[in-house]
Amino acid sequence: MSARTPENPAADPAPHRAGFACFVGRPNAGKSTLTNALVGKKVAITSSRPQTTRHTVRGIVHRPDAQLILVDTPGLHKPRTLLGERLNDVVRTTWAEVDVIGFCVPADQKLGPGDKFIAKELAGIRKTPKVAIVTKTDLVDSKQLAEQLIAVDRLGQELGIEWAQIVPVSAVGDQQVSLLSDLLAPMLPESPPLYPEGDLTDEPEMVMVAELIREAALEGVRDELPHSIAVVVEEMIPREDRPKDRPLLDIHANVYIERPSQKGIIIGPKGQRLKDVGMKSRKQIEALLGTPVFLDLHVKVAKDWQRDPKQLRKLGF
Repeated sequence: MSARTPENPAADPAPHRAGFACFVGRPNAGKSTLTNALVGKKVAITSSRPQTTRHTVRGIVHRPDAQLILVDTPGLHKPRTLLGERLNDVVRTTWAEVDVIGFCVPADQKLGPGDKFIAKELAGIRKTPKVAIVTKTDLVDSKQLAEQLIAVDRLGQELGIEWAQIVPVSAVGDQQVSLLSDLLAPMLPESPPLYPEGDLTDEPEMVMVAELIREAALEGVRDELPHSIAVVVEEMIPREDRPKDRPLLDIHANVYIERPSQKGIIIGPKGQRLKDVGMKSRKQIEALLGTPVFLDLHVKVAKDWQRDPKQLRKLGF
C-alpha cells in the first residue's frame, strides 16, 4: 500500500461530492434560465414575466467529481396575497436546508430595494456559503459589468456577508456557466451521488407538464394576467388499442383563472389563443416525454384562488 506523498498525489483520488445549491434573487433575475443552462436541458420554465416559478424545481448536474442538485425557488418579494406569502415561506424553508446559496443579480439593472431585502435575509444565515452570481452579462458592456461586480461586493461588506465567490455569467450566451459549476462543486459535502445517473430533475412528470402548459399560456397574455393562471393536469393515460410503434398519450388539463372576464382573454377570438397554447405546449411536452401526445385543454374559473386557502390547496400550493 503506497502512502500518499507529495511525489505520489494520485494515490488518493479526490472524494466525490454531492449536495444541494439554491439560487435566490428577486423575480426575473435569471434563476430558471441559469438552472436550465447548468443542467443542459429545460427543467424549469422561463418567461419574461416575473413570478413564473412557483414550485422548487430541482435540476441535477452530473459531473465526474460531484453531483450538484439545484433547487430553483420562487422569487422572494413583498407579498400582497396569501399565494405570495406561501411562496416566500417556500423560499425561506429551502434556504435553511441547502449546502450553498447562489444570490442572483442581473447585470443590466442597478441593485434595488428588492436585492437589498433578500441580501439582508441572507446575512442572517450564518453557516451556509454564499456565492454572488451576476447574471445576464451578455446584456451589458465591460464597464457596466465592472460597476455591478463592485456594487455587489460593497453590498456584502455593508451587510457583513462574506461572498465565497462573485461570478459573472451569461446563461443565454453560455459564458462562465461551467466555471460556476466548477466553483460550486467543492462547496458540497463529501457524498456518493444522491440521484441515478440519467435523472435531470425529481419533479413529477405531471407537474412539469402543467408548468409547460402554464408557460405557453403566459406567452400571449403578458400584461393582462401574469399571476392569475394556474394549470392542473387531471390525467395522463396511454391511448388504448394503439400499435406498439405508434403510442399516443392522452393528457387532460385544466387552465384556471380567477374571474369569468379572464376566460375570453385566454381562449382568444374564435378559440385561437387556446389553440396556440395547446400547439406550443404540446411540442414541448412531446420533447420532454419522448412520445406523441393528444392534449385536451379546458379553461375554468376558480374565483380569487390566490387569496383562498381552500382553492390554493386544490391547485397544489
